[in-house]
Amino acid sequence: MKTWDQLFVRHGWKLQEEAVNVFNCEMETKGNLAFLISCLEKARVSYCVEDKNLVLAEEPIGEKEWIQCLKFPNRGRVEGLWFEPGQEEPKIEELDTYISGVVRQLNRLGFHTTGSCDGHERRVPHVLVTKERDINQMAELLFALGMKRVYHREQRDYFHVSLHLKRNELLDLAEKMSVIEENWLELGIEYIKEQMFYISLEQLLSIPGESGNESQVREFVKDKLHPFVDFISTDRHGNILAEKTYKSGSDPTILLNAHLDTAFEIESDRKIIKADTIWSSNKGILGADDRAGVAVLLNVAEYLVNSNFSGKVKYIFTVEEESGLVGARNMDEYFLWGTGAAIVVDRRGKGDIVTSCGGSIPFCDGAYGEFFEEVAAGEGLTGWNCTNGGSSDTRIWAEHGIQSVNLSVGYMNEHTDEESLDIEAAYETVELIKGVFNNVKGLRRVMREIERKELVMEITG
Repeated sequence: MKTWDQLFVRHGWKLQEEAVNVFNCEMETKGNLAFLISCLEKARVSYCVEDKNLVLAEEPIGEKEWIQCLKFPNRGRVEGLWFEPGQEEPKIEELDTYISGVVRQLNRLGFHTTGSCDGHERRVPHVLVTKERDINQMAELLFALGMKRVYHREQRDYFHVSLHLKRNELLDLAEKMSVIEENWLELGIEYIKEQMFYISLEQLLSIPGESGNESQVREFVKDKLHPFVDFISTDRHGNILAEKTYKSGSDPTILLNAHLDTAFEIESDRKIIKADTIWSSNKGILGADDRAGVAVLLNVAEYLVNSNFSGKVKYIFTVEEESGLVGARNMDEYFLWGTGAAIVVDRRGKGDIVTSCGGSIPFCDGAYGEFFEEVAAGEGLTGWNCTNGGSSDTRIWAEHGIQSVNLSVGYMNEHTDEESLDIEAAYETVELIKGVFNNVKGLRRVMREIERKELVMEITG
């Protein structure tokens, strides 16, 4: 279920959420506010306007229901060349229903539009953008936000930019664009991608979910993961299970895992202290164990959709890991069938590739851990080395015969008020995992080597 803030952003309004269901309207035009009020009334949502704030008295409605309230005959048929110095911004009711959010965000970022179409599920959506700004910056922005193809052609007074997305995906794009700051555009694709990761990380660090009470964070993760997988469900224990086959599916099947729960509850009124790249909490735990791991895997899931990987990935976000690996221990075994390798993201510090529990319980063959060292070196990531570690969900996957490692994700002093997170270290873990998927040829080689070794041991006894 989307929040009111999400619904407003995705459908074109520029409001500032001051508190839950309280929105400052100073940045919005009178015409767009009037259209919003009419839509709320159509939806029979109770509201009041207090000074410059819109206050909603009810929980948000479903997005499909909200879209029905935004529609009217011939909406979007009249869209003028509205943008001239001194004139007001686009009128939402003059824009096609599914592209209004994208249009508003493009204009906020300085890419001024003179026309748009959401495709009406019959053709490719597009926007017409004036030549005031470098169109290549707009293309880089769209690539950074996950688009695989961006085509534009130059006309006399504007660029015609094709957006190869489904109509619902335009809404997701608008939501992503809403957090972009204009000055990021000068810093390029990689900078934008990294900042988007930190925004997702901060969102996850703000959601409660101690062991046994993971429902809120579970719904958040399912909502974020859903567009990037073929199948997603919640098992009877509360674990999120998802699966995606990429291209031919001929490459290895890999399990990606992090846990949803925190050891203690995140304080509702706490603030995140940001000292350069080190984040901490002003009150209670930070919650980076293992919300940092969750953020890493959501980022990887989005990346893989447009990658060259041709295998299958199984995603497992477990519950009650902090209570004794409860979610992983009670997993239905069938979901693990066919899985050859696992990557868990739930290790403190930087640069650890954990290959055993205490040195006595192996998680994998040595060659599998060494493969991660090789990938890190090839990606220019320094300090990554195989080591022993403690108990984690990794132990459960290894017990099922899956080659498994647990990677550092930057947190320290977990489960205490002194917990901290090196966010750059967390993002480096993203880069390492991407490197693994980009080196699937090497992974196949290692898996064959391990299989031959196991076969020899079986024959020789």
